[in-house]
Amino acid sequence: MPLPSSPLPSASAPCPCGSGRPLDGCCGPLLRSERQAATPEELMRSRYTAYAVGDIDHVWRTWHPRTRPPQVTHDPSTTWTRLEVLEAVDDVVEFVASWRDDGGAGRLHERSLFARRAGRWFYLEAL
Repeated sequence: MPLPSSPLPSASAPCPCGSGRPLDGCCGPLLRSERQAATPEELMRSRYTAYAVGDIDHVWRTWHPRTRPPQVTHDPSTTWTRLEVLEAVDDVVEFVASWRDDGGAGRLHERSLFARRAGRWFYLEAL
């Protein structure tokens, strides 16, 4: 079960996913469940944005039920600072997400596998 989510930043603020578009013209509608992601890359970008703004409900909703943990947590001391998509091919997206917290800074380099279920994309697992 997800934890309560933080409110979204202003709709005109730049989207945290790094697309260069405003949040409302990028990941915002996905976080608000106004539409579904059309591709695995779009879903991955929205999940990064959800972590960046503390919308853990979106992270939980977009995790495949077969691999989803019972609870997803958010560490408010972690600030996600940058997303770089290295490659998106079929159902696999490779990316580097940069972060910082009280202990310093780091990078998460991951190849993520996505799966379609009932016409929707879900995050399945890290490869």
